[in-house]
Amino acid sequence: MPDVVAEGLRVLFCGINPGLMTAATGHHFARPGNRFWPVLHLSGFTPRLLKPSEQGELLSYGLGITNVVARASARADELSAEEYRQGGQLLSLKVARLRPRWLAVVGVTAYRAAFDDRRAQVGPQERTIGDTRVWVLPNPSGLNAHWTAQTMAEEFGRLRAAAEA
Repeated sequence: MPDVVAEGLRVLFCGINPGLMTAATGHHFARPGNRFWPVLHLSGFTPRLLKPSEQGELLSYGLGITNVVARASARADELSAEEYRQGGQLLSLKVARLRPRWLAVVGVTAYRAAFDDRRAQVGPQERTIGDTRVWVLPNPSGLNAHWTAQTMAEEFGRLRAAAEA
């Protein structure tokens, strides 16, 4: 799954890993039940609702997308602890090279596993990667019933405000 990245982005969003539909289409967050694109718009990151096939437009807004783990799977719980650890190491190298202002990991469980931080909560983290600050966002998967699109948009909006400051 190719990343949508450039150097010096405002925010580099980081999914857990590609789902099967994402892998099949080549578009991030492609599954219809995934709320990433609607929440990105509701939070003010994009002026209109983008389709997964329009992911390349993110770069014009200073945004990008990558994943913690490159391997596609039907569900994130199919990934091993070792895949998360290796993914966290590779992600750190990518962030150090690209130097986004913020790394936004979507999914607190994935963040905890990738960065060995069992106490992490949604929100800004103390950890930095070089000069890049880290924010953990709720997982926009339709399987994450703890968060509504509106409450996710509020958290994404907090990150947007911090990224614009």
